[in-house]
Amino acid sequence: MLSAVRRTTARGLRQWQRSIEHLSITRWMADEPGRPLPEVKRLVVVGGVAGGASAAARARRLNDDCTITMIDRGPFVSFANCGLPFYVGDVIHDEASLIVATPERFRDRFNIDVLPRHEVVAIDRTANEVVIRDLGSVPVREFRQPYDALVLSPGARALRPPIPGIDLPGIFVLRTIPDSNLIREWMTSHKAETALVIGGGFIGLEMAENLAHRGMSVTMLELTDQVMPSLDPEVAAPIKDHMVAKGVDVRTAEGVTSFAEVENGNGAIAVTTSLGATVTADMVILAIGVTPDSELARNAGLDVGPRGGIQVDAHMRTNDDRIWAVGDAIETEDFVLKSPTQVPLAGPANRQGRTAADSIFGRHTRFRGVQGTAVCGAFGMVIASTGASEKSLRRAGRIAHTDYEVIYLHPGHHVGYYPGATPIHMKVIYDPRDGRLLGAQATGQHGVERRIDVVSMAIQMHGTVFDLEEAELCYAPQFGAAKDPVNMAGMIGANHIRGDHPIAQWTDPVGDAVLLDVRSPDEFAAQSVPGAINIPLEELRARSAELPMDRPIRVYCVVGQRAYNATRILLQRGFKASNLTGGICTYKDLGAAVKDAYAP
Repeated sequence: MLSAVRRTTARGLRQWQRSIEHLSITRWMADEPGRPLPEVKRLVVVGGVAGGASAAARARRLNDDCTITMIDRGPFVSFANCGLPFYVGDVIHDEASLIVATPERFRDRFNIDVLPRHEVVAIDRTANEVVIRDLGSVPVREFRQPYDALVLSPGARALRPPIPGIDLPGIFVLRTIPDSNLIREWMTSHKAETALVIGGGFIGLEMAENLAHRGMSVTMLELTDQVMPSLDPEVAAPIKDHMVAKGVDVRTAEGVTSFAEVENGNGAIAVTTSLGATVTADMVILAIGVTPDSELARNAGLDVGPRGGIQVDAHMRTNDDRIWAVGDAIETEDFVLKSPTQVPLAGPANRQGRTAADSIFGRHTRFRGVQGTAVCGAFGMVIASTGASEKSLRRAGRIAHTDYEVIYLHPGHHVGYYPGATPIHMKVIYDPRDGRLLGAQATGQHGVERRIDVVSMAIQMHGTVFDLEEAELCYAPQFGAAKDPVNMAGMIGANHIRGDHPIAQWTDPVGDAVLLDVRSPDEFAAQSVPGAINIPLEELRARSAELPMDRPIRVYCVVGQRAYNATRILLQRGFKASNLTGGICTYKDLGAAVKDAYAP
């Protein structure tokens, strides 16, 4: 009995030891325990908002004795910049709602000195001092502030490419509360009725929605051939269709070559596009991305990556032992691909701020890296993603079917018998060798972000499709299903790895494969894939002899469920069958990518 207990305990201990390699306890394991920590009596934080404010507040909770000074060039040191599009759209009515914490609150609650409208213009690493410029003084005054530890959180700048006319009045970026107030004032003073949004990413989509909410006619230009360039094209395709249906003139694969003021146009702007067209609008929003604001760090001799991000280690430490950096200005590690990346998101910036403060005060906390987990809303559609996209995997040299596999599914966000069920269109990417999850993307009206959050957590825990298959999630008819979409994704991937459910991609070469549609004759007549033959699932057992045994058979239906059952029938009869993942719904989303492969 005792020996059995010992064996069980030892086995459990080994399992625990293996598991902690992947759990949050790894955040406490220093990768460079030999680097000396300075004695910190004076902490200076450059920049506020998500990264800097989090670092300052966390530092105060860890050490109530040191002096903490936070410096920001703007008037607001801690505000909700993610809410700015909704303030422009008057969904959020009051500017004060965007202010997370005032200098007075930092002083009274945290004993942190805040210097708004002050800019750090230089770092003297030899003297351990920063040079500060008081932007509100006349004449401008400069002074020095000593530090024992310095946290840089300068953020990022909106991109303004050198296009002729780009500095004309009426052309705006959106990064701060003053930016949003300028836009609101222009809309009112010029009685703006039309707007051009340049860029179809997160901010572009949210601005298009909010300007339309204000009653404006909106045109969007996106230089790449899809909106939401961070997503894979077939996932993004329905987003464009949805926006067009909501009245937005969305033009992809079309950039801008010049801006010009319209004569007697009350400030209207004529925009010439890369296709030679002219778009006239009362105002223009530049939403084409951001670039790290790393000039201060570069001038101080800190290491900066090829794309301009300040280079840091897992503790947010730069190549100077007394300087840390966090937020949109840094280069960090992609959690999935293990390569340098820059992801300007509030969640990672907050965690980086906490990690830097922990490191400054002797806690060897490590930042795990970023997955790019994000969500966006546009005209009632929810768009969310986490981890690697198929595009990013290909850029990293990963090979489809060998290094990664893709599945598509289109389940309802809750059970179909409860009123109001709407589909979630999901793409899940995993390693076919062991099932490890690599990324997921989804669109829909309801429940999208909840499912991506589950997959995001699974990725952080090095989870697999087998874990999704077994995940125990909330269920009631109005919220989900006994087999949640996340479970279904896991089951599809797990069945594929086990060999129970061979998967084919619509983008795979057709070769001599037979294309089998197992929907009803009426469905087949309404829409089918060129070259397909139709044997309804209900007739397949009796008619399977009509199919060749010596050729691959690719099966499809609407979303994949009937095709799965058909594939199982055929496999057990000796056929070389596979399921075209996602069914005809995915085929339509892929569009031009499969048009030639399945041409009549």
